[in-house]
Amino acid sequence: MKSYGWLILVLMLLPSTGIASQTILVFGDSLSASYGIPREAGWVSLIEKRLTKERPEWRVVNGSISGETTSGALQRIDAALAMNKPTVIIIALGANDGLRGLGLELIRQNLSAMLEVCRKAKVEVLLIGMKIPPNYGLQYTQDFSKNYKILAQQYKAAFVPFLLDGVAGNPELIQPDGLHPIAAAQPRIMQNVWPALEKLIIRSHKS
Repeated sequence: MKSYGWLILVLMLLPSTGIASQTILVFGDSLSASYGIPREAGWVSLIEKRLTKERPEWRVVNGSISGETTSGALQRIDAALAMNKPTVIIIALGANDGLRGLGLELIRQNLSAMLEVCRKAKVEVLLIGMKIPPNYGLQYTQDFSKNYKILAQQYKAAFVPFLLDGVAGNPELIQPDGLHPIAAAQPRIMQNVWPALEKLIIRSHKS
């Protein structure tokens, strides 16, 4: 047995290829925090499971908080980046701001500031757009959605126009609160995000 001791020591010191070395940080609100459903059923967990199978060198950290606003997220993004050191960040925020009718300029400034922080930290960004009901008028609703496209173009960020595409407006896929998707809707949400995310992952390997 002693003759194999050196070999065992060398193997222990070698890096394991099965250990994730790249991190995706999800920065969102209740739509990304599995509100009202089991955590493992949420779209973020579904992406994590897919990565485990297809790209095991990647891991997912879900930094989403129910009720989060762009102002709250801006206050904690520096610490989140420093702690997790992500290669990619998914920013899926603003729905709570819009539902509360907060100023569009404030929402845009907060998102812009987060994108700027990510750019300086050299973190790839996937910006996910949100849409809201016309509770505050058609103009507010339209301009709210346009904010995301404008910012994605300005910062050359990867972009998904609407997180809940194919889910919002379908009462069979929404919880009784009228806002949050049920577990059965999560695979569709994951599919909305995956193509853009996969492109970022592939690009990060080439850089």
